[in-house]
Amino acid sequence: MDRLDAMKVFIAALDEGSLAAAGRRLGRSPAAVSRAIAFLETHVGAELLHRTTRTLKLSEIGEGYAESCRRVLAELEAADLAAAGEHAAPTGMLTITAPPIGGEEILRPVIDGFLEAYPAVSVHLVLLDRPANLVEEGIDVALRILELPDSSLVAIRVGGDVKQVVVASPRYLAQHPRIDAPADLAKHRIITTGTEGRDRWVFPPAKGSAVPRAIQFKPRLIVNSVRAALAASVAGLGVTRLLTYHVAERVHDGSLQLLLRDAEPPVRPAHLLVPQGRQAVPKVRAFIDFAAPRLRTEFARLSAEALALTPS
Repeated sequence: MDRLDAMKVFIAALDEGSLAAAGRRLGRSPAAVSRAIAFLETHVGAELLHRTTRTLKLSEIGEGYAESCRRVLAELEAADLAAAGEHAAPTGMLTITAPPIGGEEILRPVIDGFLEAYPAVSVHLVLLDRPANLVEEGIDVALRILELPDSSLVAIRVGGDVKQVVVASPRYLAQHPRIDAPADLAKHRIITTGTEGRDRWVFPPAKGSAVPRAIQFKPRLIVNSVRAALAASVAGLGVTRLLTYHVAERVHDGSLQLLLRDAEPPVRPAHLLVPQGRQAVPKVRAFIDFAAPRLRTEFARLSAEALALTPS
């Protein structure tokens, strides 16, 4: 049996979640899919998948092997496309991930334009409140707003002035003690999304110190959605910490007030991330070329809005 073909079957089974679904996708019987995976397991000398009647779960060895398989198959696809010609037409499904609000409000309008410009390409946009493993989860491009990630990913910078800010509603602030320093937050109702830690926020060092300020608290509300944290803060439930583009509209209309402006962390850069080798794939290269300048323009606009936010 061909090992590369068996790798493709193995990854299809992971992506589809079952041997039967992988068989339907590949036009093979479940028995043929099972034989291909058994061939790989014999080759590596270890079980790669724990199988039940309904689910597939990677073994510890299988996790690393699956990531390697994805990398090998991606590099092979890129090599085939390069050999076929540098200007091969972009086609196929492009999988992109982004944080929910950034994906809906910043990236999706760019995707709309891209789909019009490239009718042979389809897009699967996956909105996640967590960082995805691009190789393991079969993702072509990610929009992330954070410091430069590990070197196994190609990073294209598309913005650099996104700030993390603390906000609360005027109604809440009128009924609770003043917040003049990060330490004051320990006396307040905190709404957190958990992305920065569920029971503490870290702020830059105070003047004359080199030690970051870690503020411990017992959150009043923990949510896994930025929109939920924003809505709860506007409703007066407590203080939350989000990015400038999350809160800009609410600050401008007076629903929220910015706090601790002199204790804001450094700005965060925005990047498009691509697994090594994937940038040579025509659909990925076309999207990067199309999206990067448009995202730089949009993040520059958001940066100007952030600078115009009224200080507390």
